[in-house]
Amino acid sequence: MQKYSICFISFFFLFFFMLINFFFFIIFLMNNMVVFLEWELISLNSKSIVMSILLDWMSLLFMMFVSLISSVVIYYSKSYMSSEINLNRFIILVLLFVFSMILLIISPNMISIFLGWDGLGLVSYCLVIYYQNFKSFNAGMLTALSNRIGDVFILMVIAWMLNYGSWNYIFYLEFMFSDFSMMMISIMIILAAMTKSAQIPFSSWLPAAMAAPTPVSSLVHSSTLVTAGVYLLIRFNLLLVNMFFIKILLLLSGLTMFMAGISANYEFDLKKIIALSTLSQLGLMMSILSMGMSDLAFFHLLTHAMFKALLFMCAGVVIHMMSDVQDIRFMGGISFYLPLTSLCLNISNLALCGIPFLAGFYSKDLILEMVSMSNLNMFIFLLYYISTGLTMFYTIRLLMYLMVNDYNLMSIYNLFDEDYVMLNSMFLLLFMSLVSGSFLSWMIFSYPYMIYLPFNMKMMVIYVVLLGLLMGYFISKMNFYSLNKFLYTYSFSSFLCLMWFLPNLSTYGIIYNFLNFGNKLSKMNDMGWMELYSGQGIFLILKNNTIFYNFFHMNNFKIYLFSFVLWMSMMLLFLMLI
Repeated sequence: MQKYSICFISFFFLFFFMLINFFFFIIFLMNNMVVFLEWELISLNSKSIVMSILLDWMSLLFMMFVSLISSVVIYYSKSYMSSEINLNRFIILVLLFVFSMILLIISPNMISIFLGWDGLGLVSYCLVIYYQNFKSFNAGMLTALSNRIGDVFILMVIAWMLNYGSWNYIFYLEFMFSDFSMMMISIMIILAAMTKSAQIPFSSWLPAAMAAPTPVSSLVHSSTLVTAGVYLLIRFNLLLVNMFFIKILLLLSGLTMFMAGISANYEFDLKKIIALSTLSQLGLMMSILSMGMSDLAFFHLLTHAMFKALLFMCAGVVIHMMSDVQDIRFMGGISFYLPLTSLCLNISNLALCGIPFLAGFYSKDLILEMVSMSNLNMFIFLLYYISTGLTMFYTIRLLMYLMVNDYNLMSIYNLFDEDYVMLNSMFLLLFMSLVSGSFLSWMIFSYPYMIYLPFNMKMMVIYVVLLGLLMGYFISKMNFYSLNKFLYTYSFSSFLCLMWFLPNLSTYGIIYNFLNFGNKLSKMNDMGWMELYSGQGIFLILKNNTIFYNFFHMNNFKIYLFSFVLWMSMMLLFLMLI
């Protein structure tokens, strides 16, 4: 019982903190209040270090959601991690993770934002490598190094803000549009947010981070690590007006949404399918942010947090029953063994698809209707709607594999009654997945959106959802052999199912190009350029290049060349349409 004491203490503390946040949120919302607190930490001669906190309806509402989800995840971990010897260490790491996110939420100061930002990256590394195997170490290193790029950009923002005399960014947002320094700061903020929220070309770390325990995945993919970049851009939204770079962000986030939707249809790992759906929704949030609609992005951020945390919790129960097997091809008919978990899984999946009157519907449908009313080119418009159809595509495929298809390899089922601790935590999030959409639409938007569209444009969401449902049904039927053969065996599928080669480019490409370049540079400084570029040096260079091309082989080289030409043509098409 002593092992579980820190679980209960953490749960009650975070739940009580959530209730306090809700109470203050109602007060701040009714009175339209903003509180900026500042106090001196250290004073040295004429210099002082000042800590500041910004409390408004947005930070209080987001803190309420983070504390609710984290308290439920810790309660869920009591049962899920019951066989863990060092359970207290795990809970302390999760608490550090949550506190880093709360520090990021309430900070109006770039220094304290950096502390929370770097804390998220450091603790996420510790959690991803928690199981301490070779795969976890590789995934943790990829996650940490990808996030370090964003940390460097935040450090550069801190250095650039020395031009203004203070690191409190809220003082400079409204009147610095034409200033060159503020333009550089906004570009660095966008790049930092792209790394933390895993937009192209930094997308490869997010599915790799699935090596973490499932409660951590539930917390990371709902309200903490991956949403930090989106939240930062919501706070800096006034900087994102009238910039050319924001159009590039719109293109990259739309392509991220499209790429994740396609890759999820080729994936058979249960947790990676849900991770790719998170990547798709992050692309949706970043793209709507780049169109200047920060309220809508925040709305979808909160509704997505609820059903995505529930989705990962249900996946954890299924993985437990399958004796830690995550391949959906080994699953089937789990609704007979886990009826209540299957209920939660189905509702959270349908909320992800935007089925009417669930949480995801209120935000996704409003986003797509605002996109239909906006002055966008056809390429971006198609990216939005095709990605919405792909969401339904991989969701129905997943549900057919899990619920409807026949039993596969029954011997690996670890049959047990559904744990009441896991069910209680899932039912709380199930209730929020049902009601949070309407609740937030009343709370966030004090004015109604006037949306005027023709009938076919209004029904466009329903059309793509029905088309995605039909395609997902066809691809999940194992006897529908021709479509399966077309999707999974043709050579072009290797480009699609491997996330457009982003994991290879993030690992092998870095190792074989940048590290080799650094090695040659150090040799030039160390031994002199004549020794490097003499006959022996040229022989070594040719030998290394031969090994490199032999490693990747010409077929892979052709695919890399094809992907480069494809990217360049898409960029040129986008710039021509602008």
